[in-house]
Amino acid sequence: MIGSRHIPPPEAAVDWTIPQRWADYGADEHAIWDRLFARQTDLLQGRAANAFLRGIDVLKLTKAGIPDFAELSERLMALTGWQVVAVPGLVPDEVFFGHLAERRFVSGRFVRTANQLDYLQEPDVFHDVFGHVPLLADPVFADYMQAYGRGGLRAAGAGAIARLSRLYWYTVEFGLVREDAGLKIYGAGIVSSHGESIFALDDPSPNRLGFDLRRVMQTPYRIDDYQQTYFVIDSFDDLLRATLDTDFGPLYAALEGTPDVAIDAVLPDDRVITRGTQVRLHR
Repeated sequence: MIGSRHIPPPEAAVDWTIPQRWADYGADEHAIWDRLFARQTDLLQGRAANAFLRGIDVLKLTKAGIPDFAELSERLMALTGWQVVAVPGLVPDEVFFGHLAERRFVSGRFVRTANQLDYLQEPDVFHDVFGHVPLLADPVFADYMQAYGRGGLRAAGAGAIARLSRLYWYTVEFGLVREDAGLKIYGAGIVSSHGESIFALDDPSPNRLGFDLRRVMQTPYRIDDYQQTYFVIDSFDDLLRATLDTDFGPLYAALEGTPDVAIDAVLPDDRVITRGTQVRLHR
């Protein structure tokens, strides 16, 4: 939900939040949520991380229309101290990081249309709530998201947001995890996408590499296609430790001026789980 505009629109508070206005959703909008929810929950059994599926259950996300953020936040707050707040669209970096640092997840309130079921550029309420919020019910991942927000505020001061955004992209949005003797999906960009939920685990095209913080920060990404490389964590505990135990200042300094690694590259010291063919299947 990061954007470039720096002045909140007239209807937003100074922190960019707006009322969700749940009562304003129409039957067609709730029907889109129901259709997407049913399709994804059927597909993700055996594919999504156990913590994600538990989150759907404990937060009582259902095929019963777009969730009311107030009710959802009450359940989430009781579990991990997080809440969901509505914003009018993409928000500035510092606003986004500041909300995460205070355990608030920002979500768009609009829902995609029937002709956008498989892809839209700006995240909607289905991507934000279905994709992101279930894992915020997991205490370890909830702590990771707060740590990321705090790190983002420091990165903004160091001019290193571009580097840190790669960590978010390759974990929170498009991460895979080792689980149950295989690979599972946990990234919101995958679990909310019917096509990429299949592609990320089954297709021979992408590389699947063991997670390494420095390597991730050297790897750019593209937003207009399926991923050419996925990074695989061993556990959420490992991901949190990698974030908390790293002094990011020296890491940013060490990476300054170094060339990026090509998105499709496999380096000699990479932990290769799958070396992809890079024969792309487009969205």
